[in-house]
Amino acid sequence: PGFMIGRQLCVVSCFFIIARVTSLNVEPGFGNNIFGVSDAAQTFFNMGFLGAVITTILGSITWQLVASAFPLAFLSNPLVYVFLRICLFL
Repeated sequence: PGFMIGRQLCVVSCFFIIARVTSLNVEPGFGNNIFGVSDAAQTFFNMGFLGAVITTILGSITWQLVASAFPLAFLSNPLVYVFLRICLFL
């Protein structure tokens, strides 16, 4: 149970940090939007959900797929050991 709580805290922390870093502050309707998108799409980009969705796909789902396809190679990876220690610390 301690590992699962640490894992969730790590995932949620990454989720919020990357969402904040990737959010924009461009006012829709005033001047040019980024990439010339519509005002609704610019509002979506400003919220940071795009970075959060990418974080979920790359940071969570990809690791689960790799671990299920190659369990021994996944567990013998030194990077996995570092992440495991971080999650156990949390």
